[in-house]
Amino acid sequence: MKLMVLVGSGDRIGLLTLPFLVIGLILNMLFPSLFGVGGPPSWLRVISIIILVPGIAIWIWTVALILIHVPKKELITTGPYSWVKHPLYTNMAICVLPWFGFLCNTWLGVLVGIVIYVGSRLFSPREETMLSKIFGKAWDDYVGKVRIPWL
Repeated sequence: MKLMVLVGSGDRIGLLTLPFLVIGLILNMLFPSLFGVGGPPSWLRVISIIILVPGIAIWIWTVALILIHVPKKELITTGPYSWVKHPLYTNMAICVLPWFGFLCNTWLGVLVGIVIYVGSRLFSPREETMLSKIFGKAWDDYVGKVRIPWL
């Protein structure tokens, strides 16, 4: 199986995100007070952990599903994929990076999460077209059953 199929839109999303990440990290190091979230306060630390722990678990679950099913050329429709079409990107953008950033006393994770989410919305249609060609009716059936198709 070609690496491109395994990567999906990840390479394009990564290239879009990289300049924001690098510039953000440099600015965060130079001007930490502009990026700080206040410590984080106890309430933000608790919320961050409550969201981050399952976020990381879902990310690991998604990666495992990709590593198991994609090399076999199988469409993944279970687990996180039954909720959203692109759980790897969506979960990283919404449940991992922002909350990890807050734990590190920076809102940079929110910015990078937004860029990843926007990148996934920009580049996913191409990936979905490819998946539709490969899986045909199975893809169409899957898309109709995804619980949160717009996310």
